[in-house]
Amino acid sequence: MARTVRNPTARTHTRTARTRTRAVAVTGAVAVVALLAAGCGASAGDDEEPEHRSFALNGRTLTVDSDDSALDLVVADSDEADKVEVTRWFQGSVVVGGEPEVTWKMADDRLVLRMKCSGVVADCSARHRIVVPRGVAVTVKDADGSVNAQGFKDALSIRTADGSVRVKDSSGPLDLRTADGSIHADGVDSRRVQARTEDGSVRLELDAVPDLVESRTADGSVTIALPQETYRVTTETGDGSVDVSVPRSDASSHVVSAHTGDGKITVRTAN
Repeated sequence: MARTVRNPTARTHTRTARTRTRAVAVTGAVAVVALLAAGCGASAGDDEEPEHRSFALNGRTLTVDSDDSALDLVVADSDEADKVEVTRWFQGSVVVGGEPEVTWKMADDRLVLRMKCSGVVADCSARHRIVVPRGVAVTVKDADGSVNAQGFKDALSIRTADGSVRVKDSSGPLDLRTADGSIHADGVDSRRVQARTEDGSVRLELDAVPDLVESRTADGSVTIALPQETYRVTTETGDGSVDVSVPRSDASSHVVSAHTGDGKITVRTAN
């Protein structure tokens, strides 16, 4: 019977080819991990040459529609009431994918801010500073990013899906909401304040006696500091202590409510 003779050299070549294939795969994986590590940590604050643009505003309302950016909103020092001034900082890189891109435009009374940053290895960060004319009511809708606002005398409504909300030195009605983040209002003279977060603490420090304060969080503490006055206070917590030290009366026209699913509630007189 004829015998089949296997070539030892061929077996060696096969093993070598497989080894090389595995080596290439491992090397590629290591390279991707290295690129990911190198790409992490983009910060818009590193942009040393921010872009600036002015947008005409017709009317007394402004909606800021942002998909992925930290936002800082302030009121203009001058009485010029027909322009919104925007400064943009951006840092981004995409190793495997399309070039990152940021855009801005004004459509009627809506300022639309968009960032495109997608790929296997993508790392981008954007921040906008928006100077709003005096006497303009502002609505903010931010899908992902913190929002800071200061100096508003007109109605201010802020919604962000993921990020903290901070408001200072404002006197218009406030409606503040975030799905994931804390809410802090400081130096507020607003007569009506509403604050709600699904995950985070709420801290409201008022300088004027309010007509209505409504605060709610699913997970976090609630602290409300109020001027000296008598209030109608209602509280509810699923797991936490309650400390109310302001004067209380069910007949008061100054209504305060604080609710949390898990956390401490404090309603006190402002220092």
